Amino acid sequence: MNKNVMDYDTVSLDDDEGALLIIDQTKLPNDVEILRLTKLEDIHRAIYTLQVRGAPAIGVAAAIGLYIVVKNLDADCWDDFYTGLKAAKDYLASARPTAVNLFWALDRMEQAAVSNKSLSLCDVKKALRDEAMSIRDEDIAVCRAIGEHGLTLLKNGDGILTHCNAGQLAAVRYGTALAPVHLGRERGMNFRVFTDETRPLLQGARLSAFELVADGVDTTLICDNMASQVLKNGWVNIIFTGCDRVAANGDTANKIGTSGLAILAKHYGVPFYVCAPFSTIDAAAASGADIVIEQRPPNEVTELWYKRRMAPNGVKVYNPAFDVTDNALITGFVTEKGILHPPFPPK
Repeated sequence: MNKNVMDYDTVSLDDDEGALLIIDQTKLPNDVEILRLTKLEDIHRAIYTLQVRGAPAIGVAAAIGLYIVVKNLDADCWDDFYTGLKAAKDYLASARPTAVNLFWALDRMEQAAVSNKSLSLCDVKKALRDEAMSIRDEDIAVCRAIGEHGLTLLKNGDGILTHCNAGQLAAVRYGTALAPVHLGRERGMNFRVFTDETRPLLQGARLSAFELVADGVDTTLICDNMASQVLKNGWVNIIFTGCDRVAANGDTANKIGTSGLAILAKHYGVPFYVCAPFSTIDAAAASGADIVIEQRPPNEVTELWYKRRMAPNGVKVYNPAFDVTDNALITGFVTEKGILHPPFPPK
């Protein structure tokens, strides 16, 4: 396709065709391919295999996906409909264990159905569509607000370091950690962005660098183990990352490698900010010890991005998708409600 990737919403609904539309992020940066998903198993697979990823995008995709599934549910009464909805919801929730937005969005969808159970099933389905669209529209507004608050921390020409991808490809539009950059570009500002490649799935190289270059941002790709030298060189004024879950005390789960970057930032005196929707704060988790860390398949490390296997057969592989950054290493949290500091009260 010839269109710029920034011209697409990462997640959207085609209600006429009964399909969830997503950019297949496993094909980037070489091909911009739009998937049209109509079946529960395909939607689950898209979330699990990271065809759609990033906490905000996962939540929106799950909400729209659940609506698509129950829209054609063969049920004649509320009890049968709810049984089918609950089964689909639980199945989608099993796709990723760490991103709290997945469960938050699915819970909202279930509540929208339950609160309208006295209506006809046709009207319940309409309420579910409206809720899914509200979650989508809120995501766009929230990410833009995060961008506005993040911009208050920047000046024209600043150097920014980011890890993984928390940009437009991780949301519907704008993103979280890259929202200040994209919003600043809309206003004619220029930044120098350094993006870690983010092993082993290369979300920084394949996704962040891709969307930043597409938006005309001065972008430098670095290997993860180059971050210390870049910070030591004085090229970075601020670090922005996203996250998948924040505990009540501010401990934060984000893509593996984030905690090491935060430690480096503390050493070099560089401000380290986490950009995230307020919905990503999990008040039920007292600290990072309560956050379940997803373990990914070994082949992502040994062979996924290589023509030939790059590790000996039989070697053990430890492949956690996330690590937890201690709250003491985080300067602040950029949310749609402003720049916040823990501990966070119950919602």
